[in-house]
Amino acid sequence: MAMDENNSGTCPVDRGLMRVGDRWSILILRDIERGLTRYDQMRTSLGIAPNILSRRLSALSEAGLIEKRRYSQRPPRDEYLLTEAGRDFLPILAAIGAWGRKHNGKGALTRQIDVGTGETIRPVVIDANTGAPLGSRPLRFEYPV
Repeated sequence: MAMDENNSGTCPVDRGLMRVGDRWSILILRDIERGLTRYDQMRTSLGIAPNILSRRLSALSEAGLIEKRRYSQRPPRDEYLLTEAGRDFLPILAAIGAWGRKHNGKGALTRQIDVGTGETIRPVVIDANTGAPLGSRPLRFEYPV
């Protein structure tokens, strides 16, 4: 995932996907959010091959979405925590989950519950300037000159 930001085009979607644009990376971020911060926990949860998990953890760390923290010296053991950039990705995860529930929601699915209210969350992506939900009105792209 290492890349030169100045040479990856003008599209912020492309730049974002360069860092989290594969299924495993996104699911690793989901697991860390859920409290599965240790390698073995993620490996069990995801059923992912060890070499793939190691590569994705390294790439997410290099991209600044997670950081590795040592929690045991003997034997040496690390856990992975979300950075500010990783925490900023959590609303995107919730939006992907809502989209998946709506368009691919057959069968029993997990839900995110607001601890304070006990209600299932219903994420909506809005324009912070107007409060309007994205997708509710036309937008245009402005390209740099």
